[in-house]
Amino acid sequence: MNELFIQTLLQATGATHAKKVEQIQSLWSGYGEIARYQLTGSTVPTVVVKHVVLPDQAMHPRGWNTDRSHQRKITSYQVECSWYDYVRIHQAWPEEFPVAKSYGTYTSGHEFLMILEDLDANGFPVRKSNATLNDMKACLTWLAHFHAYFLSDSLVSDSSTSQITPTSLWPEGGYWHLETRPDEWNALNDQALKQAAHKLDRALKQCRFKTLLHGDAKLANFCFSDNETRVAAVDFQYTGLGCGMKDVAYFIGSCLDSDGCQQHAYALLDTYFLLLKKALSGYRPKFPIIELEQEWRALFEIAWADFHRFLKGWSPDHWKIHEFSEHLTQKTIRDIPLE
Repeated sequence: MNELFIQTLLQATGATHAKKVEQIQSLWSGYGEIARYQLTGSTVPTVVVKHVVLPDQAMHPRGWNTDRSHQRKITSYQVECSWYDYVRIHQAWPEEFPVAKSYGTYTSGHEFLMILEDLDANGFPVRKSNATLNDMKACLTWLAHFHAYFLSDSLVSDSSTSQITPTSLWPEGGYWHLETRPDEWNALNDQALKQAAHKLDRALKQCRFKTLLHGDAKLANFCFSDNETRVAAVDFQYTGLGCGMKDVAYFIGSCLDSDGCQQHAYALLDTYFLLLKKALSGYRPKFPIIELEQEWRALFEIAWADFHRFLKGWSPDHWKIHEFSEHLTQKTIRDIPLE
């Protein structure tokens, strides 16, 4: 880390000295690292620093080394800085969907710096590579509260309880939507799915009820509490507006194989809507939840098929391309209206 960023870290935390004690992970395609820093002279003993250094040429692990991919990644880090700036100035953050506190962000040329609360030291030290149904319910609780809190509908005159949303995020949340993924669409060999791609995309975009999406709500981006009943979320590079089903379908698919999806996907969807109703009763008691649920349930399979479309073009041998997703997608593109 350059000296200017070190000084920024010290100023943001009130520390007199900062020492990197651990690299938590390197960033995708060689774009930097996430590391833990030990602080001296600060009120907090450690922070986590996400330090992005844009390479001259990205080395994408699946071969997508294009200028479009690089520019999308740059925008994603600008969006994440905007998100954490919003978190920093938002005084009363709801405890139902924890995120890391932000001590500040800084951008200089081809580098980005995000100085964040150490979630391990503040109640969320557990990471999971496999999830039980209870684990999934904890994550769905986070998503339900996040979606309910930021839910919007221009047709509902409930301005007294509507939430202020952060600016400078993606106009459309999620990293796989069609507009930003023409290369993967061109590479798609499934011709029926390729022809249906724009109809799937249009159905999601025309959703009446929209909220902020996490945008990359996979199991790896949730940190569990010691007792594993609560989670905090990380990695807000693809946060933006959209139908909440994009987060929910993507999350369930990140946790379960084909048999698991067959057994549990729709029951977990029911669980999500129960949690969403409970969350809305606190944040937006006048919101038309029945109409919302009707619309979003009808879009669940479309959201699933839309991600499956991206995945088959991006990585045709991916483990998530399995019998359940294939069957659901074939049914969805067969049933979706022409317009």
